[in-house]
Amino acid sequence: MGRTQERTRGNGYSTRIRERSISIDGAADRDDRKKRLRESSRDDRQETRHWDLPRERGRFDRKRDREWERDSERRDRDRSRRERETERRDRDGRRDRERRGYWERDRSGKMVFRHGTWDAETERERARQKETEACLRQCKSSEKVSDEPKEKPAEERARNYQLEVLEQARVKNTIAFLETGAGKTLIAVLLMQSVCRDMRKENRKMLAIFLVPKVPLVYQQAEVIRKQTGYNVGHYCGEMGQDFWDSRRWQREFESKEVLVMTAQILLNILRHSIIKMESINLLILDECHHAVKKHPYSLVMSEFYHTTPKDKRPAVFGMTASPVNLKGVSNQEDCAIKIRNLESKLDSIVCTIKDRKELEKHVPMPLEVVVVYDKAAILWSLHEQIKQMEAAVENAAHASSKRSKWQFMGARDAGAKEELRLVYGVSERTESDGAANLVQKLRAINYALDELGQWCAFKVAQSFLTALQNDERANHQLDVKFQESYLKKVVALLQCQLTEGAVCNNKDTTELEDKNNASGGTSGEVEEGELLGTQVVSGGEHVDVVIGAAVADGKVTPKVQSLIKILLKYQHTEDFRAIVFVERVVTALVLPKVFAELPSLNFIKCASLIGHNNNQDMRTRQMQETIAKFRDGRVTLLVATSVAEEGLDIRQCNVVIRFDLAKTVLAYIQSRGRARKPGSDYILMLEKANLSHEAFLRNARNSEETLRKEAIERTDLSHLKDSSKLSAVETPSGAVYQVASTGAIVSLNSAVGLIHFYCSQLPSDRYSILRPEFTMRQHEKTGGSIEYSCELQLPCNAPFEKLEGPVCSSIRLAQQAVCLEACKKLHQMGAFTDMLLPDKGSGEEGEKPDQPEEGEPLPGTARHREFYPEGVAKILQGDWILIGKDGQCNDSKLARLFMYKVRCENVGFSKDPFLTQTSEFAVLLGNELDAEVLSMTMDLFVARTMITKASLQHRGTIEISESQMVSLKSFHVRLMSIVLDVNVEPATTPWDPAKAYLFAPIVAENVSDPMKEIDWSLIEKVLSTDAWNNPLQRARPDVYLGTDERTLGGDRREYGFGKLRYGMAFGQKSHPTYGIRGAVAQFDVVKASGLVPSLDVIDKLQDEAPPGKLWMADGYIEIEELVGKIITAAHSGKRFYVDSVRFEMNADSSFPRKEGYLGPVEYSSYADYYRQKYGVQLACKKQPLIRGRGVSYCKNLLSPRFESTESNAEETLDKTYYVMLPPELCLVHPLPGHLVRGAQRLPSVMRRVESMLLAVQLKHEINYPISASKILEALTAASCQETFCYERAELLGDAYLKWVVSRCLFLKYPQKHEGQLTRMRQQTVSNVVLYQYALDKGLQAYIQADRFAPSRWAAPGVLPVFDEDTNEADNTDVMDDMEHSPQSETGTHKNAHLEEFEDEPMEDGEIEGDSSCYRVLSSKTLADVVEALIGVYYVEGGKKAAVHLMNWIGIPTEFDPKEGELARRGCKVPESVMRSIDFDKLEGALNYKFNEKSLLVEAITHASRPSSGVSCYQRLEFVGDAVLDHLITRHLFFTYTDLPPGRLTDLRAAAVNNENFARVAVKNKLHLHLRHGSTALEAQIRDFVKDIEVELDKPGVNSFGLGDFKAPKVLGDIVESIAGAIFLDKVLDTAKVWEVFQPLLQPMVTPETLPMHPVRELQERCQQQAEGLEYKASRTGNMATVEVFVDGVQIGFAQNPQKKMAQKLAARNALVILKEKEAEETKADGMNNGDGAAGKKNGNQTFTRQTLNDICLRRQWPMPQYRCISEGGPAHAKRFTYSVRVHTTERGWTDDCVGEPMPSVKKAKDSAAMLLLELLKRWPDH
Repeated sequence: MGRTQERTRGNGYSTRIRERSISIDGAADRDDRKKRLRESSRDDRQETRHWDLPRERGRFDRKRDREWERDSERRDRDRSRRERETERRDRDGRRDRERRGYWERDRSGKMVFRHGTWDAETERERARQKETEACLRQCKSSEKVSDEPKEKPAEERARNYQLEVLEQARVKNTIAFLETGAGKTLIAVLLMQSVCRDMRKENRKMLAIFLVPKVPLVYQQAEVIRKQTGYNVGHYCGEMGQDFWDSRRWQREFESKEVLVMTAQILLNILRHSIIKMESINLLILDECHHAVKKHPYSLVMSEFYHTTPKDKRPAVFGMTASPVNLKGVSNQEDCAIKIRNLESKLDSIVCTIKDRKELEKHVPMPLEVVVVYDKAAILWSLHEQIKQMEAAVENAAHASSKRSKWQFMGARDAGAKEELRLVYGVSERTESDGAANLVQKLRAINYALDELGQWCAFKVAQSFLTALQNDERANHQLDVKFQESYLKKVVALLQCQLTEGAVCNNKDTTELEDKNNASGGTSGEVEEGELLGTQVVSGGEHVDVVIGAAVADGKVTPKVQSLIKILLKYQHTEDFRAIVFVERVVTALVLPKVFAELPSLNFIKCASLIGHNNNQDMRTRQMQETIAKFRDGRVTLLVATSVAEEGLDIRQCNVVIRFDLAKTVLAYIQSRGRARKPGSDYILMLEKANLSHEAFLRNARNSEETLRKEAIERTDLSHLKDSSKLSAVETPSGAVYQVASTGAIVSLNSAVGLIHFYCSQLPSDRYSILRPEFTMRQHEKTGGSIEYSCELQLPCNAPFEKLEGPVCSSIRLAQQAVCLEACKKLHQMGAFTDMLLPDKGSGEEGEKPDQPEEGEPLPGTARHREFYPEGVAKILQGDWILIGKDGQCNDSKLARLFMYKVRCENVGFSKDPFLTQTSEFAVLLGNELDAEVLSMTMDLFVARTMITKASLQHRGTIEISESQMVSLKSFHVRLMSIVLDVNVEPATTPWDPAKAYLFAPIVAENVSDPMKEIDWSLIEKVLSTDAWNNPLQRARPDVYLGTDERTLGGDRREYGFGKLRYGMAFGQKSHPTYGIRGAVAQFDVVKASGLVPSLDVIDKLQDEAPPGKLWMADGYIEIEELVGKIITAAHSGKRFYVDSVRFEMNADSSFPRKEGYLGPVEYSSYADYYRQKYGVQLACKKQPLIRGRGVSYCKNLLSPRFESTESNAEETLDKTYYVMLPPELCLVHPLPGHLVRGAQRLPSVMRRVESMLLAVQLKHEINYPISASKILEALTAASCQETFCYERAELLGDAYLKWVVSRCLFLKYPQKHEGQLTRMRQQTVSNVVLYQYALDKGLQAYIQADRFAPSRWAAPGVLPVFDEDTNEADNTDVMDDMEHSPQSETGTHKNAHLEEFEDEPMEDGEIEGDSSCYRVLSSKTLADVVEALIGVYYVEGGKKAAVHLMNWIGIPTEFDPKEGELARRGCKVPESVMRSIDFDKLEGALNYKFNEKSLLVEAITHASRPSSGVSCYQRLEFVGDAVLDHLITRHLFFTYTDLPPGRLTDLRAAAVNNENFARVAVKNKLHLHLRHGSTALEAQIRDFVKDIEVELDKPGVNSFGLGDFKAPKVLGDIVESIAGAIFLDKVLDTAKVWEVFQPLLQPMVTPETLPMHPVRELQERCQQQAEGLEYKASRTGNMATVEVFVDGVQIGFAQNPQKKMAQKLAARNALVILKEKEAEETKADGMNNGDGAAGKKNGNQTFTRQTLNDICLRRQWPMPQYRCISEGGPAHAKRFTYSVRVHTTERGWTDDCVGEPMPSVKKAKDSAAMLLLELLKRWPDH
């Protein structure tokens, strides 16, 4: 029947494939296709059920085919129409290109022509493939969806028997005893929903915990519950690291999730550590609950926590099992009843099963059970004995190398501690002696394979063990690996040698072989259920496969394996074959797939292994999940699995289950049978011939299963056994527990051993010292002959105590548990355990931890974590006097007393530009007197390339201002600063803020004693009284008024373009053939209509009446002599210009000049023609002379050095200024004189520095320690300000000093804490997150200067900045850019030293992103850096006392008790034997220092791998010594190289303070000879390193400072640091003595001249400069890492090394060598071809390829080339751009597309394409 169903399914499936293949060409109508596929699948099901409807179905198919074809035709027509429209719209000749093709380079670099278009040939094809694949996937998924009926709600899907169990579970705790596949999980889901509904009615949240026994079930059940309920479901298993989660992390899980699916051990752990209480759980579900026996976590959860919780607070319990008894069988029904009652009492539940099994059988398919009997294997005695002898030799070698007892050698395997450790905390131990134990296990596995599977399989096992070992990354530094390898090679040689003897080649054809197999009895293995026939066996002499050949007959493969192969061959033609083979041992699971893979006759099988965790060859959870997923979807068809796949694994496609090894328990028999889920499946049991135990088990299993069902229904009366020991009472924890009163965390005898192992695994260690507890057992004989035991526990040397003697107990196991329980108690009392009874990591109170950010958000303390902060304003700038005259009514009797400070400017250097020196002087008026430090400050203003202005404030006295004078001053201030800052505000309406109160006033040039008379009141009156301010073009932002895209005075590129956005391109200007669209976008009649300039009739009347010596301007007559030096506004564009001169020899009819280098046709015949064509202006007064003007630059940041001059082109760049010719009738004379505006443009930069200095003075007073305020300002200024100073140098010093002070404090304060705890505690004090919080608490964010000063965003009193919309314009909208294309006079001949006024400045890169000047954005790392910089500054200026004062003010703990230092200095008591073993004279001689306390030196040279003899290891001393050396070396570098930039200083420090450098110091001074350790692997590695380093040190003048080619053992650098710590303690905490000892040891110290750059960094910087893409590709083969370097996609270098980082360094170094050689060759070639002007040659670092192409186009009067991006892709770090270019020639039309090579930047990609087009143009005969 099963086979018939399979054939039916197969036919249906093939029909669907045929139907689906009718039309698969487009993904446009997916919904339509889904609908048809659903119909198709529904028809398939009808076909399966009703074989009499084929003709009817055919009609539907034909109709559907016609519809599909019509849809396809319609889509084709639509697509064709769209393509035709696109082609018509394509103005740039796409059809022409498609017909002709394109050019590109082939791999050899030659130009090749290809037909079609680039994207048509590559991208479209790729897109079509993707579309087809997506369509296929869609069809497949649609088919799957259509095969399954629409999901119903869970309760509607539930069957009657499930609802019966659910009803009982709602009322009382229940154990659901149902067959595998009966839907127990659905009952659990329904129960969760029921509990959740009830709790929501009470406004409570449900917390249900779903326990599973094995890891794969965690993922499976969590996914099922998510899909069925939609609840928030969390899943947890050991690999996710939950053992290290704190209670806060767990609480977040409990609050955010409703259901938690986890392994039982995790729940047990968090209950024991009191992270969760049993009463917090509402529903507890136990999957496979039959495990709740003995010491299983299920059992311990119930006994330790459930039964100890008051009954009214216990959660509801629901258990699920396919067999409530997990034993080999039951003898009778009473025995069965006892076991069920014991489980019920343990789970406080009642077993519930189904009475009427008919419904169950209807829904749950039962597989056909088949028994296959095989011959017993012959034993290969010779091989067995040889391998057993090797086992004995290994054990003897291990005992000889270790003086420990057998218990200790086995690594705490005594009393099952190691297994419990791995189970509870996931810690697996590895020591050198464990290598021997591991090898013994491998040899036993090989012996087992030899016995059960045959010699060939045993050879495969040994070979795989050896290969895995050789590929182990640890092979280079672990001696146990080498030890194992030597023995395994012998085994492989032994088996391989034996395997080759007597092997006979088999030439039989595979097909004949299979026919023979089938002929030998296709059903010979099938017998009736319950029958155990002895005749159906596999003969040992049959040839099963050609690969095995004669080895089958020779017994090289056992009959058992032969039988399995025969069974599998029977399913060769079974469609959708999916099988699981259950084996007992992992080794069998791993080797059988290898065997199957080599048999040609089994090539229809895709095989994989599935094994669990608790073995050496374990699978990671991810691998297990992947294997199961592959089995589900058919990529794997055969799983060879251990017991991990027996329970709960739901794979519905499985149709064959084979028990290769018979099950050990009834439960395993039932569970494995349940994996065959598909109807018509087979369950095959393989029994050995004449094996009575096999037959007895099978009989017993079948009987027991029936007995269990019967008992669950009938419930035998056990009242007569009420007080019998057979009915076990519920176990509760005995009195031997330790509980923490504050939290309720508990440790019992059961958990104490695992907890101690876990604690030891968390102690600081390296790969040479695996820290673990050691147990020494002692026997105590009592009178009467009985024996008792006690146990001594020895902890690692870095634990708070080392030895503890336990009480006398009745058994070994109990003695070990008792001493561990005492140790847990003591560790908690000493602070090594937290109150949760978890190892204290030094992380402090959990409540103090800041909340973690949401996923994806940047962490506080990082540069990406940015927040808004209000901008700080010094309190001294506050003043209500600024509000005088606000209401407009003046009261002159009301006087304001102000302090007047003159802005003194002294020019240093020389400039030919007269405008730079023709500037007005100003005074600043403030309400409060300034600090003397502010007045003593001088600031450099970088006004020109060759000239610096030194500015300072000079106190001129106090003045009293009347209210009317105040109004005048304020109005002048607003008028002036609105023009300077380009902010359109009116004096009468602008808001004034008393938080920032000062005014600018012009002063007279003469020295006047009375400060009141020094103010230029006449100028103020003149500026304010003019009517020009009524003209909008004379106020700020005329460009916005006109709606042009011209630049005006002031403004900023980020806020510019408002008018362009507002007006768009509505005025329809014509595109210039060369320049494109530039200039104004408003026609001039818009300006005329506004009445801002006179009309033509007025001009005609006045034209003949112009008086001599005057010009007719747009706003009237003006004397020509007065005009020079003034500012004029161009009415047609809104731009402003300084008047340089009036050119009497030129007028509007003069010829318009060509652009330099432009050879095209003359576009404009005259200036008049230019203004007519471009601006629509008809000039009337054409005979007037033209005005030569130069643009008024926007207000610049003068605090940053803006000019970078190179000696080679200094002359060229010095004098270059662009002048513009303007007709006077289009110009308005501005009311502000030019010298006044130029002087005022310096004021924002001056006041920015003054405001910053005032904040620094204010902070100085708050800290209350006398140091220079200018140094505090330096500590508050970030490098991003781009000023002449920043905090980075001080931050470097402060960072090291802070680390040192905190390390010293912690070391002395906590003598019991190990190095790991101290490091974490230090991190919590000095980390950026904590320093950031300190900075916020002290309000430092208000004082910090972190963004480059941008005057356009600076808020002057009364003139707040305006932020327009950002524009992402690709073209440059600077003044310079507009000037280039304005009418120019003798461009390039008239030059002036004023380029600096028009230089194209980069966009301001400050951090402001808001819409108000009162707020700015700071990264939290900046705040943390400022704290360190302040510490550094105070340390430099005031020494240790000042730095400690500052740290105390901030809140950083620095204090310690001097007595603590005395205690730490004493060190530990060292046994005399140890003291005698150390050569102190030699060691102290190497150090040139005599220790007072020798024990400190002993501790400093003792490694953790050394067997403890009362001496602590060096870790604590290393902690403090690391900080001491870091501080001392950083201080030395800081004060030695005072002028070194911060970046170079950081590099120096990194080269001097690193473990690699210290390791070389240790070897050079022979300190490594005195190291006390106990690791042979470490000894070997030190020996190898010393050999390598001696060669390196012998080279004259070579010092790699840690960047050598050899990786040092970290231990060598550690002892240098620990010795520094020991000297520090020995000299009573004196750092000066440490430096005195170590300065000569560290020689030669790194200097700027000898500083090496890391090759990886050097290569990265080089590639960034060259705009080249850099990519590393790493791979590992065995224990060797390979790193390849790719530059622009081409492999340049590679290297191999066991360590990946070292391989990367060597590969980068190799790449640099190759690149430098290549550059040298290119330079040489360029020198030889110096006269060649070929396009594309490099001049320095710049390529002129595109410029050359542009020049050709200009010369030939062609339009500019058209570039197009045709490809952009790749990861972010290695992006690639591909561009094509073409040009429209006048003779031949469009050229072919030239496609460049993929490049890492747009610029390079365009250059590549341009180079190709230039080569193409050269080939044309007439070019």
